[in-house]
Amino acid sequence: MWLMVFSVPLLPAIVMVSSRCRVRVAALCHRALTWALRLVRGTACVRSTHAFVFSRCTHGKADSVLETFDLYADTHPSLHISPHTAEAVDEVMRRVRPSRVLELGMHCGYTSVRLLRLLPPAGTLVTVEIDPHTAELGEEIILVAGFKHSQFQVLTSSSAEAIPSLCPVLEPDQGTSEGFSLVLMDHDPQRYLPDLLALQREKLLSPSGCSVLLIYRNRRAEGPREILDHIRARPDYYAIKSELQFMTEVFYQKSRDVTVCF
Repeated sequence: MWLMVFSVPLLPAIVMVSSRCRVRVAALCHRALTWALRLVRGTACVRSTHAFVFSRCTHGKADSVLETFDLYADTHPSLHISPHTAEAVDEVMRRVRPSRVLELGMHCGYTSVRLLRLLPPAGTLVTVEIDPHTAELGEEIILVAGFKHSQFQVLTSSSAEAIPSLCPVLEPDQGTSEGFSLVLMDHDPQRYLPDLLALQREKLLSPSGCSVLLIYRNRRAEGPREILDHIRARPDYYAIKSELQFMTEVFYQKSRDVTVCF
């Protein structure tokens, strides 16, 4: 009886704590379910996009591959960047004229083809994709577009694992030791800042200047805000050249970095 007497005043607090626990558990379950659905839908999207593009494009024609991607996106959910963002990427490629490009996040191979078609004949693209199946299908799309293995390299790993291994990939060409002059990030936004710092630490960004393109699927995500705050706080390293709805161009330059890879 005495236990009931002392417990009654505590009932509101017990109910409140119990409700909060249920809310937190429900939130965690919702996040886990959302992540799982996104993973399943992403894999299905890559497969269906690949099948559509492979069967309907003109093989050996990069522009036909890109047009078929856009045709698919008109009637299906798609992971590739929007036409507006694609035009912005093309503009940067034509202005910067990079010879070495790093792409983090391959998705269906759409952006890889866009980048490759604007590289000079001796230019190279290194693209990193964490999912082996997506990397395999994306590589096939690149080959279907008419490019050779000598023009690109696909690394199947996380960006955190790939970046420290990139220095041997950048073999000096004709006595130069330039790093990447353009980096496109379209993978996990939470990795944008750690990967940018890793690229800088490994001296993989061209010291004479490197444009870093940050692609956003969700502008309100924490990752984009974090990296932009970091960039704005370090004007000696970075400058924001342009900000679009789904893409920001950052220019990196560090005159004190005189060597990259040997």
